[in-house]
Amino acid sequence: MQFVSFLVNGISLGSIYAIIALGYTMVYGIARMLNFAHGDVIMIGSYLVFVLMGSLGMPPFVAVLGAMVGCTLLGITIERIAYKPLREAPSLAVLITAIGVSYLLQNVALLIWGSNPKSFTSVVKMDPIRLFDGQLVITGETLATIIISVIIMIALTLFVNRTKMGRAMLAVSEDKGAAQLMGINVNRTISLTFAIGSALAAIAGVLLCSTYPTLQPTTGAMPGIKAFVAAVFGGIGSIPGAMLGGVLLGVIESLSKAYISSQMADAIVFGVLVIVLLVKPKGILGKAVKEKV
Repeated sequence: MQFVSFLVNGISLGSIYAIIALGYTMVYGIARMLNFAHGDVIMIGSYLVFVLMGSLGMPPFVAVLGAMVGCTLLGITIERIAYKPLREAPSLAVLITAIGVSYLLQNVALLIWGSNPKSFTSVVKMDPIRLFDGQLVITGETLATIIISVIIMIALTLFVNRTKMGRAMLAVSEDKGAAQLMGINVNRTISLTFAIGSALAAIAGVLLCSTYPTLQPTTGAMPGIKAFVAAVFGGIGSIPGAMLGGVLLGVIESLSKAYISSQMADAIVFGVLVIVLLVKPKGILGKAVKEKV
């Protein structure tokens, strides 16, 4: 029964990674850039919920909606100010800018909220489920995380494949020049992608801090990096791949902590990235793309 408990916890953790990885994979799939500031948007979203619930006394649902709106505006602002001027710049310039934005957000949070860890109150009010005469306990946070991640993946898949804006995203991901000739506003489409990814980051941050109730300026750094590993593992640019990669990575981390070593778990996670890049660089569900010359 312990194995099942570790497996459920791994799926829950992996579901958080999957939600974060969706932001990475959408931005990369459409804008062809890696937004390494994404993990810090998670942290900002968590702090917004902390302030809205703690200082302003808002209900959890309203606080989460407020954080989603705040992170959406933050994501659009970052894209317009930091990334849009570099649309045609080399990849290295964009990467360095993303790292700079990441440090900027961390230090702004440090100035506003300080370095001391904050105790985060869970927004999930579901009662735990007890199975097998109490031998297996699934917390409300675990259950809510898994359900929300599945709903998000389904909704995002339907949005991309069934709506006009979603099809515009697919067109831009295939060929920006051709999409622009067909009347698609490329800049607006990329901004929408950042907005959706940032809103998902807020949700991921709330679920992460509800499960692990400690909040500080570096909260989103390691989960953000692991979610990037999950996106590469599943196939960066693929929505189902981000979900699959996140869940698998969460299970690997949870079982590694339980049966190998809690100190070696992170090394194993990043070892997975190295193996994937060596064996299947496009990831599990990633597709090879032919470059035009």
